[in-house]
Amino acid sequence: MDMVKVLVADDEEVVRRGIVLETDWKALGCVVVAEAEDGEEALLAVQKYHPQLIICDIKMPKMTGMEMLEHLRAEGNSAYVIFLTAYSDFAYTRNAIRLEAADYLLKPFRDGELERAVAEVKERMLRKLPQEGGKEEYLLSLPKGDKSKYVAEALGFIEEHLGAPDLSVGMIAEYLGISDGHLSHVFKKETSYTINNYIVRYRIRRAMELLADCRIKVYEVAEQVGYRDITYFSTVFKKIVGVNPSEFQDRCRHW
Repeated sequence: MDMVKVLVADDEEVVRRGIVLETDWKALGCVVVAEAEDGEEALLAVQKYHPQLIICDIKMPKMTGMEMLEHLRAEGNSAYVIFLTAYSDFAYTRNAIRLEAADYLLKPFRDGELERAVAEVKERMLRKLPQEGGKEEYLLSLPKGDKSKYVAEALGFIEEHLGAPDLSVGMIAEYLGISDGHLSHVFKKETSYTINNYIVRYRIRRAMELLADCRIKVYEVAEQVGYRDITYFSTVFKKIVGVNPSEFQDRCRHW
């Protein structure tokens, strides 16, 4: 798993800088990509840096941490959030739970408490990987090594024309100026996939990436990866991934 990108948002500079500088982020497998001193600044930082984990004070000027998270959840953002607050009020806790916050720490938190909360979030992220990330690797894994000119160009053509419903061996071979049979032979030899099988798997892998953005509708994803018949798209997707596109997107909302 790559380093987890972290945003730290707190209007108290001493607290914010303490979290950033006194935490061994590398040991936790994390890197702080941005800081913010109010909710509006935090929201802009999320949109710019796309952190997977946000450590955020609840009570901040301009926009509270809760209001910021309301915005993010409305946009389909499923980043993990650890809330910090000096206010031991059940209403805050209740809202944090409703917005699917990962944890809720009262200031001043004890030594090691933040690190433990971050480590627990990392564990939750890792538990997702074998189910989803592993599935993507299974979907499409090309053998290592240099590819011949024709195969390299075929792979590039498929990537550029993925949304074309009529993408086929014939279309690619015509573009390359070689026969269908020769292209099929070298492609299978160097990738272990037939071209049609590769196209299907590439489309479904790309569909999984698009569906993770919950703002995009399933029918829009289908069209972007070359399927005009959404029922057929759903059938192919479920056969390969194990769930239909809508179910997969619902799971992404809870990542």
